[in-house]
Amino acid sequence: MCRWIAYSGSPVNLEDLLYKPERSLVMQSKHSRLGAETINGDGFGIGWYSRPPRPGLFHSTDPAWNDRNLRELSALAWSGRVFAHIRASTGTAVQQTNCHPFRYGRWLWMHNGLINDFSTIKRDMTLAVDPALFPLIEGSTDSELFFYLALTYGLENDPPRAVARAVGVIEAIGRNHGVEYPMQMTVATTDGETTWAFRYSTEEKSRSLFRSTDISALRALHPTHELLQGLSADARLVVSEPLGDLEGAWQEVPEASTLVVQGARAEVSSFSPTPV
Repeated sequence: MCRWIAYSGSPVNLEDLLYKPERSLVMQSKHSRLGAETINGDGFGIGWYSRPPRPGLFHSTDPAWNDRNLRELSALAWSGRVFAHIRASTGTAVQQTNCHPFRYGRWLWMHNGLINDFSTIKRDMTLAVDPALFPLIEGSTDSELFFYLALTYGLENDPPRAVARAVGVIEAIGRNHGVEYPMQMTVATTDGETTWAFRYSTEEKSRSLFRSTDISALRALHPTHELLQGLSADARLVVSEPLGDLEGAWQEVPEASTLVVQGARAEVSSFSPTPV
């Protein structure tokens, strides 16, 4: 599968975010504790906002732990909203167009998980995409096709509703082809102002997902922690697995949930697909 992080808050140096935590995302590319695979070396990507509304992107097919350009870029870049993803392919090619996050206009999208028997249901999924959006699909992954289904069903206007409809369509197509458990996902998407994250699987055994707790409370618990002291009170992280073992730092996002992060506000609600 994959690992990812979504950060929002005061501008943070990307090197501090990606390299310096005890269990950083770059460290997880070599040794993930909670992923389906220990190694996530099939490329990586970063999306960040410096001059909204359009985010920047950097993708590479190199392993994150072995990319000099990533280290150089991250040391000299700051952003108040960052998506970063390390990839473990579930069968599609290792190429830049298959690296997350994916971008459409001001929107970013990244996915950990898979659509089971994707090769079987890919054609029907593709036909469900808005014909006006279809030419924009560049890669061959289930994740990017899922993104364009969500865009088809109104991601730009109502992300929770659009993702629920897209998952409902994928599950219906899967059932029509005899796929017992079509969907496995943790997903993050943002328009540069709000982050939405989703944890769901048809089998009800979803991949791990965590969110950071209130930074002010963490500062009180750990007054000497350097990184915590430099973040704003509204800084929030959503991660596939914790970036360290700091006491009180992480809360698990429940199974079948939607998480909405807007400024200091982080709200969790239930998630269920829209039946088709």
